[in-house]
Amino acid sequence: MHCSKCGNLEDKVIDSRLSKDGRSIRRRRECVGCGQRFTTYEEIEREDLRVLKRDGRSEPFDRHKLLGGMRKACEKRPVTLEMLEKASHDILQSLEQDFQREIPSHLIGTKVMDSLHQLDEVAYVRYASVYRSFQDIGEFIEEIQSLGKRHKRSALQPELFK
Repeated sequence: MHCSKCGNLEDKVIDSRLSKDGRSIRRRRECVGCGQRFTTYEEIEREDLRVLKRDGRSEPFDRHKLLGGMRKACEKRPVTLEMLEKASHDILQSLEQDFQREIPSHLIGTKVMDSLHQLDEVAYVRYASVYRSFQDIGEFIEEIQSLGKRHKRSALQPELFK
């Protein structure tokens, strides 16, 4: 790995720790050339999941894109980054269990909306308005009114039927 300060390729690992969530390893490194210290993360490389878009195209699944959309919906809301990372991890795990290679994009969007509905209803409406591309204010109002009819599933109560 290139040192960000001097570009040297040689470094030594000073410290290795399991991350808080247990899904990656955090390594503190020191450049042999200049002594600059930096942190790297190592995580399991997942099989190449692909997203099947509505127009028939296929593209590689990008966890950062998933998390970015969720972060955007939760801006200035009382939802922490840790909560979003856990939700995105849970979504990814669920997708990996249900699909081998290709995942229809509408199922990803549905899982994200379900997850955001559990975390924050305002974030849910923000995401849904972009995802469902509401054409007029009426569709937006209908979605908000339907929130009152939906029940939030408790994290303590397992889902019986999927």
